[in-house]
Amino acid sequence: QVQLVESGGGLVQAGGSLRLSCAASGRTFSQYAMAWFRQAPGKEREFAAAISWNGDDTTYAYSVKGRFTISRDNAKNTVYLQMNSLKPEDTADYYCAQSIHIATLSPYSFEYDYWGQGTQVTVSS
Repeated sequence: QVQLVESGGGLVQAGGSLRLSCAASGRTFSQYAMAWFRQAPGKEREFAAAISWNGDDTTYAYSVKGRFTISRDNAKNTVYLQMNSLKPEDTADYYCAQSIHIATLSPYSFEYDYWGQGTQVTVSS
């Protein structure tokens, strides 16, 4: 079993930056793809970014491309989301997720097996 714990959320002004972290427990972190999703109040959970097991492949939602960067440090069992040029529409609960079965990176939430509890990001105008 895997436990994922996000941190780093908070309140920031538009144009500012935050770095989210997701710490994973267990011995299998380095074998699997990781992703970040977000969910604004009253809206569907949506894909933000994903990264392959070794960090060699990444993919981003159009809405965050060029502003967010996903990375991982397998030695620390941690995945990061660097969020720059934040906009009010980025306000959401952010979740990290792990897939134990996908062979290629996926933007679909049902492809992910383990989820963190979320960390809140609020971007003011």
